[in-house]
Amino acid sequence: MKIQQTIKRNRLGLLFQQGSFGIEKESQRVHADGSVVTTEHPKVFGNRSYHPYIQTDFAESQLELITPPNKKPEDSLRWLSAIHQVVLRSLPENEYIFPLSMPAGLPSADQIKVAQLDNPEDVAYREHLVESYGKNKQMVSGIHYNFQLDAELIRTLFNAQTEYQSAVAFQNDLYLKMAKNFLRYQWILLYLLSATPTVDADYFKDGSPLQLGQYVRSLRSSRYGYVNAPEIVVSFDSVEKYVETLEHWVASGKLIAEKEFYSNVRLRGAKKARELLQNGIQYLEFRLFDLNPFEPYGIGLKDAEFIRYFVLLMIWLDETADQQGVELGKARLAEVAFEHPLSQTAYRQEGEEILNRLLAMLNEINAPTEIVDIVTEKLAQFADPAQTLCGRLVQAIEQAGGYQQLGAELAQRYKAQAFERFYALTAFDNMELSTQALLFDLIQKGIKTEILDENDQFLCLQFGDHIEYVKNGNMTSHDSYISPLIMENKVVTKKVLQKAGFNIPQSVEFTSAEQAVASYALFEGRAVVIKPKSTNYGLGITIFQQGVANREDFAKAVEIAFREDKEIMVEDYLVGTEYRFFVLGDETLAVLLRVPANVIGDGEHTVAQLVAMKNDHPLRGDGSRTPLKKIALGDIERLQLKEQGLTVDSVPAKGQSVQLRANSNISTGGDSIDMTDEMHESYKQIAVGITKAMGAAVCGVDLIIPDLTRPAESHLGSWGVIEANFNPMMMMHIFPYAGKSRRLTQNVIKMLFPEIR
Repeated sequence: MKIQQTIKRNRLGLLFQQGSFGIEKESQRVHADGSVVTTEHPKVFGNRSYHPYIQTDFAESQLELITPPNKKPEDSLRWLSAIHQVVLRSLPENEYIFPLSMPAGLPSADQIKVAQLDNPEDVAYREHLVESYGKNKQMVSGIHYNFQLDAELIRTLFNAQTEYQSAVAFQNDLYLKMAKNFLRYQWILLYLLSATPTVDADYFKDGSPLQLGQYVRSLRSSRYGYVNAPEIVVSFDSVEKYVETLEHWVASGKLIAEKEFYSNVRLRGAKKARELLQNGIQYLEFRLFDLNPFEPYGIGLKDAEFIRYFVLLMIWLDETADQQGVELGKARLAEVAFEHPLSQTAYRQEGEEILNRLLAMLNEINAPTEIVDIVTEKLAQFADPAQTLCGRLVQAIEQAGGYQQLGAELAQRYKAQAFERFYALTAFDNMELSTQALLFDLIQKGIKTEILDENDQFLCLQFGDHIEYVKNGNMTSHDSYISPLIMENKVVTKKVLQKAGFNIPQSVEFTSAEQAVASYALFEGRAVVIKPKSTNYGLGITIFQQGVANREDFAKAVEIAFREDKEIMVEDYLVGTEYRFFVLGDETLAVLLRVPANVIGDGEHTVAQLVAMKNDHPLRGDGSRTPLKKIALGDIERLQLKEQGLTVDSVPAKGQSVQLRANSNISTGGDSIDMTDEMHESYKQIAVGITKAMGAAVCGVDLIIPDLTRPAESHLGSWGVIEANFNPMMMMHIFPYAGKSRRLTQNVIKMLFPEIR
């Protein structure tokens, strides 16, 4: 199977680099001191029988975090980052994720509880492992790296050859070549990426094989790690022999099930190995890798990319290892695993030769220069073992004063990092915060999620056979097509609500600035709101609370509104306080008082300086990546200051409240205060009625209410509707400036998937 020549001849270098990638990461939940917890798997993550992202491996304390498959390693690591942040923020305050593969601070065997899964067979399998290997060995954690070749590459390679008549047989041998060569040269990855140089003495049944202060490269990959008995030999010569020998060991009772075969490569794509003969190997699972404690999620992008191109080299090579070569690779792996991390490996020459062949391959397929740099960096580590991952780890352990101490320090640091921007999933920062919050809850609850279009905030959600599509966090199939169109047009919104009998302030529409300014006399002295006909987020709105007193100011406000739309409205200003009601279905779930952008004087600083100081708050930013928006000092704010006899250079007295906006949108710098429990129920019901009039399932309703404690009356003096909003912002309710958090994204999920308990 001469793959290299076919790729060169047909210029398949770019296609060769494509594939699908997934990461599975095991790790122990621990106390602050790094010792393993004895608590059960957190109930906040729901039922493990279907959870696609958060599982348990052997023990209740041992998390298994699983990414969906992605076309780039970078995206798999983004998912791994997001799943980690969900887990770390969901764990009890005193629990952490241990960043090293070998467990520290193990409880007594009777306190280690195997994972209590719904399927009794799964529990029985774990109990068998206890009998065969003991509990401690099962507590070892690592990274499983799943890789699938691009289907188009396999088809093209098959069509370019004449040796194979069967596409399945060709695909099987292609993956077998990758697997066999990987097993032959796996020691190279261990040398470069191992990170289990030591473990507590109580890990071993019969006393530690390590002398006091001795370090090795990888206990996990040694005979003291997660390995089968030496007699378990499964042939990789062909899929037929693989199936035959694996079934033999299961039939003999030496393995209780096929999955007990702990090869560093697993052939994947079927529940039973025999099915591979007909269906073909679909992908490979590489199980060699120790957790990298210097990466918050156990593996970094550079190493993930290095592994990707290393396994591609395994089919690029002209030679294919036979079973003898596979066994040689396993023996060499065991030998290198017990070398001292700071010593040169006995097989340096072979390691450098293979990486030089990798560099040659990268040149042939025009791989990105950053990949060449990564491989070049790895190649240099054969001459300087101190630069390998394990070499650096040994030095860090010494500096920390011990293995468990280092693990505890890193575990606490990584949890703190996960809370730095507690309102966001940093890997998906380019998505709006409401979508990020929804994604957080979907991951936590175990609803399979596919990001269809990241820039357009479009998700596909699946639970069993039930599929839903969501855009922007709360736009779903439960809304009618006409609803957002009605709410987008403020004139139509008013007319629909007026027909339905709701209190609406009077307004006049204009299609030109000249027409509006010419009508100035109609509004002089009146308190009015000037706003675009079709807009969201408070853009282009000016409010004259004290009445219009200046024709130039009126003209300026008209100009600002026309920047946002070709038609504007001049509307009577209602006296009272504006509240945002978040309605879903038949219930008002949250009520928010949005205080317009403001600063409080201190008698020392100018308005501009006070704004800069307030904008320095960690929750304030661009309003899409942060719950609160920075306050601007634009035309609208300067008009508002002028109404108060101030400029940006004025120094307000201590305690003086300075309004910078009259409209209260969070998107224009306002503050959010939860008032759900204080709001009289009658207004909540009005908001529900308005939502139904809009034909919406989810709606943001803005009401002006003079007194939220008094029951609503039918006249405009009691309450009035300002507007109704489709796709209302959820983040300001989830993370309010003050008051109780309302996790509205969970209500959206309940609406979409009522079958989930």
